[in-house]
Amino acid sequence: MSRPYQVLAAPCEFMFEEKRSTFTAVLSPAQEREVALAQLETLRRERPGASHYCWAYILGAAAQPKSMAFSDDGEPGGTAGKPMLNVLEHREAGNCMAVVVRTFGGTKLGAGGLVRAYGAAVSGALDVARWSVVTPSIGISIAVGFALEERVRHCLEQHQITVVAADYTTEVTLTANVPESAVSTITEELRELTSGAARIRPAD
Repeated sequence: MSRPYQVLAAPCEFMFEEKRSTFTAVLSPAQEREVALAQLETLRRERPGASHYCWAYILGAAAQPKSMAFSDDGEPGGTAGKPMLNVLEHREAGNCMAVVVRTFGGTKLGAGGLVRAYGAAVSGALDVARWSVVTPSIGISIAVGFALEERVRHCLEQHQITVVAADYTTEVTLTANVPESAVSTITEELRELTSGAARIRPAD
């Protein structure tokens, strides 16, 4: 069962400097790969002339991502994109595209220095980021007689669950999005409340 997870709520950035090289981490919300890569291209246009545009993203929940990827963009293998992704995973940064725009300051940092710098830039941006919490939910359909509608609605309201649709025919069918973790509890309560009359199934 999926648990609530955090996702990036708004763009932010943070600059880290090491031996006159600057590493500017820009974080942007992204739910799809195409959106993440479009943000990368926007940064390339808006901030031309940088030495490297390294990136990493996590789409979906960090603990169970839909997708994740990274690029060193010309830096020595394993010194940029992977450390950036490691920080995103460790900090549970869901739906997050991170791009670090590096401007070379004239002094080589070595592999260890690059790993630290790219990681520090992303970590600094995450420190100032704003987050939203996503609670995975499942749509359920509840069919009952008209006399029981108010009772069912009251039960859902007590659990802060909103009815998203109501269909009236020979009975009423209410559709609601229920947190995954609460589906069994809600189902049991509604059946008890209606003496077993409520027919509950996944919504279409």
